[in-house]
Amino acid sequence: MERLDGGSAVPEALRGGIVALGNFDGFHKGHQAVVGRAVSRARIEGRPALVASFDPHPMRYFRPDSPWFRLTTLEQRERLMLAAGVDAMLVFQFDAEFAAVPAADFVTDWLVRRIGAAGVATGEDFTFGKDRGGDVAQLKLLGHANRISVEAVAPVTEDDRPVSSTWIREALREGDCETAARLLTRPFAIEGVVEHGDKRGRALGYPTANISLTNYVRPRFGVYAVRGRLAPGSGSGAGDGRTVDGVANLGIRPMFEPPKELLEPHFFDFDENLYGEKIEVELISFIRDELTFDGNDALVARMAEDAREAKRRLAGWAKRE
Repeated sequence: MERLDGGSAVPEALRGGIVALGNFDGFHKGHQAVVGRAVSRARIEGRPALVASFDPHPMRYFRPDSPWFRLTTLEQRERLMLAAGVDAMLVFQFDAEFAAVPAADFVTDWLVRRIGAAGVATGEDFTFGKDRGGDVAQLKLLGHANRISVEAVAPVTEDDRPVSSTWIREALREGDCETAARLLTRPFAIEGVVEHGDKRGRALGYPTANISLTNYVRPRFGVYAVRGRLAPGSGSGAGDGRTVDGVANLGIRPMFEPPKELLEPHFFDFDENLYGEKIEVELISFIRDELTFDGNDALVARMAEDAREAKRRLAGWAKRE
């Protein structure tokens, strides 16, 4: 699958495609329905299937001081789109110039001239153009005038509530990994490059692979049962595509100074060098909040207890998969 700059003309081989329009952060059940419809139509009609998304997220542009909220990186979304059967992902740079594009020009300049779209699939609540001036009804009218078929996909619901990225963020902030995974159809995962730390975990008998939280939504701080995916073909070679179970602290490490937001997974029965490797850590189950302890002995005793509980929960998770 190709990842293309949405500001440039699409290569000839990808023109005439069916385009899924949306931000798709998280690529949850609702997003999967929209992209799945575009892929299905493309295959039936013998056309390319494309996804058109935005970076940064429009909310980051309009509210730059808002808390971190990202559920996926572009790289994660790219892998998910590839698995869904998409041929190319177009990334529109959401900046002042793009935000000022009138709704009609978005269709004629972007969808028609640059992308050469034959059809569009999007969610029923999709808005576009300057001041969000265009909605699905207008998109259908403009599409008809430009020979672009437009299909609006109804929301996917769970428990009589539309599945949304907002709901997933709420669940993660509450430590409800299970609900987040149900809505995403997979565990929420943080991906990053393993950093050198202060080696306190190793000194305590629990070496960790520390990664920054960067722009991800901040889940509830605390201890989690996790599963790590070691990216193949990178760094020193320890990242060979394996999946490893572990326990992780996510938060600011209140026992130590200075406070720093980190995800610190300790992988069971694993003692290889991961520094500089890109890994993806899935949050399987929240165990407890961050705590302070009366010395290292109490901390180590609780870490051993957390590891046992993580193993128990991971065994239960594996049975449900």
